[in-house]
Amino acid sequence: MGTHDSRSGMNPTDLAFTPALEQARLIRQKIVSPLELTELYLERIEHLNPQLGAYVTVMAEMALADAKAKTEQLAGHPSEFPPFFGVPVSVKDLNPVAGVPCAYGIKAARNLVPAQDDYVVTQLRQAGCILLGKTATSQLGSLPYTEPPGFPPARNPWRLEHTPGGSSGGAAAALAAGLCAIAQGSDGGGSIRGPAFCCGLVGLKASRGRISFAPAGERLEGLAINGPLGRTVADAAALLDVLSGYVVGDPYWLPAPEPSFLTMTQQPLLDSLRIGFATAFPPLGEADVDCQAAVQETAHRLAELGHIVEAITFPDLGQLIDPFVTVWQGVLVEAAVPWLVLERMNRWLFWRAFWQRTGPYLRAVSKLPTNRSREIVAFCQPYDVVLLPTYMHPAIRIGEWRHQRPRQILENIIHWIAPCPPFNASGQPAIAVPTGFTAQGLPLGVQLVGRPADEATLVALAAQLEAQHPWSHQRPAMAI
Repeated sequence: MGTHDSRSGMNPTDLAFTPALEQARLIRQKIVSPLELTELYLERIEHLNPQLGAYVTVMAEMALADAKAKTEQLAGHPSEFPPFFGVPVSVKDLNPVAGVPCAYGIKAARNLVPAQDDYVVTQLRQAGCILLGKTATSQLGSLPYTEPPGFPPARNPWRLEHTPGGSSGGAAAALAAGLCAIAQGSDGGGSIRGPAFCCGLVGLKASRGRISFAPAGERLEGLAINGPLGRTVADAAALLDVLSGYVVGDPYWLPAPEPSFLTMTQQPLLDSLRIGFATAFPPLGEADVDCQAAVQETAHRLAELGHIVEAITFPDLGQLIDPFVTVWQGVLVEAAVPWLVLERMNRWLFWRAFWQRTGPYLRAVSKLPTNRSREIVAFCQPYDVVLLPTYMHPAIRIGEWRHQRPRQILENIIHWIAPCPPFNASGQPAIAVPTGFTAQGLPLGVQLVGRPADEATLVALAAQLEAQHPWSHQRPAMAI
């Protein structure tokens, strides 16, 4: 159907870039069928994925079979549909889908096929989603760019020589290029927010305990969480509603939101909020001029909306960095992957973690979710929302740091992603939203950080910003 209009009267490109909730409405009204949408996305994946490296596995047969069944179900006039009935989505290749290879960004694991769905995959299925395929991740999800050895690098649809970020880089590239309607990712140090920033999307890191890590269990001492990437705030909020939940035995959990997060995007904020903003992160310094400008412009827009906005001085991150890196690199040992299959950077981190043994690791754990996170939450407590850069500078080029020594790469990473990990440590929710572009055409954005368990205020405020300054109509030229 690549050249003709669909029954909706929309051309195929417009339909591919239609927000997921709007697609769900078109399906319920029988203007578009699940099969039509699935065929459209699979055609686009076939055409564009060789340039992008967004998907590592395309589940074409499974997706088409599911789409045909849902299209037949649609003709049977069921009384009620789940929220994303017939909407095609992508799943990150860190999250198992039964019967589909899950490589975790490791070439040697390409033929490992899990027997059981991850919890978030189960939730996506129950919400009526059609799974298109598995999106690229950095090796074991450990790096903020998506270039694992043995796979094509994931590329940024806005500028193909740049990264879409990581570790949910494939998810962001796919969504930004119109290769899915909405995407699932995960965030252990900015891995949803960073790719959203790099690709001009909405990325939501939920509060600790909002989304279960069943059945495998949580591996990063509460730092990581699954979550949504969307074109709109409403899409991201609705997918967060779908993914949220408790499974018996989860070490962290939160009650179901009331009202739903989607409902909060549709309600006006009745009171003005107190919002603090910062662009510097001691001892790492200031964000670059483009990222500073994005924060300043957003602060101005928030003030125009009637909120109380004031500059704040962010606390020194010096004592957070070492414990965070210690826990982060420890996962490479815990994963029980032979060190010989690891890429150079991960191999270096593996041996650092291996020789540290358990004492320094346990000390780091005690500092992260307790001492350091208490300080971060206490610092944010006077404010309803804190406005910050998402990253310290726009997307880097593919392979930009490849020839540097691992220690230098680590320093580069720590500086680039500095605004994100503090809120993995504290467990607070944060949402990345687009703001515009650099002079070179790379996306820019900011993140809004909320109080613990208060995604509701974040999505309401982000929706207010979106209504004032819409962004979902923006499309990369290569994807049109």
